[in-house]
Amino acid sequence: MDVPSLHSEFLSDALPRIRQDARVAGVAITGSIAGGRPDAYSDVDLILVIDDAAYDAVMQERLALIGSWTSLVAGFTGEHVGEPRLIITLVGPPLLHVDFKFVRASDFAERIENPEVLWDRAGILADALAQQPPATPSLDLQWFEDRFWIWVHYGATKLGRGELFETIGFLNYLRETVLGPLAARRAGAIPRGVRHLETIAPEEARDLQATLCGYDRHEAGQALLAAVDLYRRWSDAGGAIVERRHHAEKLSLQYLHDVIDQGH
Repeated sequence: MDVPSLHSEFLSDALPRIRQDARVAGVAITGSIAGGRPDAYSDVDLILVIDDAAYDAVMQERLALIGSWTSLVAGFTGEHVGEPRLIITLVGPPLLHVDFKFVRASDFAERIENPEVLWDRAGILADALAQQPPATPSLDLQWFEDRFWIWVHYGATKLGRGELFETIGFLNYLRETVLGPLAARRAGAIPRGVRHLETIAPEEARDLQATLCGYDRHEAGQALLAAVDLYRRWSDAGGAIVERRHHAEKLSLQYLHDVIDQGH
């Protein structure tokens, strides 16, 4: 692996300490380091594979364990990203963001991409990866279509009321939830909000700039229209069957245009 020096030093220091715990079956790494594109700003995304019988006990000790492995500055659990097995930390100084994901050995094979195995006590990790391929997530285009035009109306109400902070936040939500994943899909990449779009989908990233705005009512209205345009262009089913909500689309767009016109 071609790893920045700070990240390499962390791994060199922490891995021997992790290996001393007999409950740990192995350690793997994901993210930009495993993908071969790390830089000085990259996180370290570790998977700690724990023997099933010891898992519950380890889960109770996670912060203390991490503190014994490295210089822990602060850490918290990852429920907000739907992953309670995750501990998100800062270690150092110098400060480094490290995510520690604790998984049962029997669950390690369930993944959306292949990690790089850093250490494997008894070949358990290698066997799991060989037995089951990664399950690449697919976008539910019908889920988007069923919601998008209701969301457009919602954004228009915030604009009409002059709640520009809410409108700006709503546009960010559309990028994270709908437009970013659709852009990644067009580039053949795994959808993860707007992460790495500048690299994996540069053309789509340039198009998304039209959905940005300052604290200005006119700009916000134009950004909402740009978001609608991109959704229409990028939500091609590509062979999937999607029931389009044409009536909702027509009425929501008319409402949005009426709100924009009221501001002129």
